[in-house]
Amino acid sequence: MQLDCAAILFDLDGVLIDSAACITRHWRQWAEHHNLDLAEIMAVAHGRRTVETMRLVAPHLAVEEEAQRFAEIEAADAEGVVTISGAQSLLNSLPAGAWAIVTSGTRAVATARLSSQGLPVPSIMVTAEDVVNGKPDPEPYLVAANRLGVPAIHCVVVEDSPAGIAAATAAGMLSLTVAFTHAHAYLGAATAIAQRLEDITVVGSPDGRLLIQVTP
Repeated sequence: MQLDCAAILFDLDGVLIDSAACITRHWRQWAEHHNLDLAEIMAVAHGRRTVETMRLVAPHLAVEEEAQRFAEIEAADAEGVVTISGAQSLLNSLPAGAWAIVTSGTRAVATARLSSQGLPVPSIMVTAEDVVNGKPDPEPYLVAANRLGVPAIHCVVVEDSPAGIAAATAAGMLSLTVAFTHAHAYLGAATAIAQRLEDITVVGSPDGRLLIQVTP
């Protein structure tokens, strides 16, 4: 499988870093504090902004304030966060200005997690604070494309969640999903599926285009 594009937009958690243990720990603490069911929270949390998850599972709370406190705690805790194998080499192979990170987390959380792993912080990073509507709405990916100055149809999104794939599709972008956090059955809407980041290589062309090659 080969995908041709001008820019690559990466989700963060579950694509470049594995933060599942850290995320689950914080949601467990929050659920216990509010006497909520952790399983119900985790069923909808992946790929969504914290505030939108809270609106779904606890609309009776002051979710804006809750989400802000939640993010402050997350930003100060990188325990259990690890780099997904292949992330460093893949990012290092990309031309500067040809990629961005689009995450449902806050800028402070994303920066802290990237820095804790020694991964580059891109010049363009769209976070929870930058949009009105998070994934699965297309807004985050459309904002990233606009900031990069690349038409949406010339962007490829690298995702790991159904919500992220839905956002990419709604934005008119091709999507490449890494089967890290979800089984193939949940990722069928993606343009292409890679088992691992190591199965993805990117080759630049003289005209500035990027050719993404996915090894089966």
